[in-house]
Amino acid sequence: MKKVEKGHFVKVHYTGKLENGEVFDSSEGRGPLEFQVGAGQVIQGFESQIVGMSVNEKKSFTLTPEEAYGQRDDRLEQTFSRSELPPNFEPSVGEILALQTPDGGRIPATVVNITDESITIDLNHPLAGHTLSFEVEVVDIMEQPPTPNMCGGCSCG
Repeated sequence: MKKVEKGHFVKVHYTGKLENGEVFDSSEGRGPLEFQVGAGQVIQGFESQIVGMSVNEKKSFTLTPEEAYGQRDDRLEQTFSRSELPPNFEPSVGEILALQTPDGGRIPATVVNITDESITIDLNHPLAGHTLSFEVEVVDIMEQPPTPNMCGGCSCG
């Protein structure tokens, strides 16, 4: 029976929960999560738990913050003067903004405080500092990446 190894392309169904049981993400109602094991496309702790599993195997596991998104770092909260913001920009507390990095990448930032003079954003991942529990099921293991459907939605076949 084939088992997940580094380099394999896998499809998994999953549900992720916080310590209080709240679901923060799930593939339920969507297609399975697809990724290449060892390519850094998912958090390391999640990936390491998938290695060694077989198709149709189910597993539950818990990741510490260090195995997931790390501990919160208070130095990643930044305050900006309102004068530095675009005119008519009216964010709300809890809103997630996409900030552009100098190299053109994007990073999420959560608005945590707003005053008449300033806005404070948090650059920590929203799940930083949390212990995360997952229920997973491996639904496919492939040695090559899946081939996209070249049909484009036509009725051929």
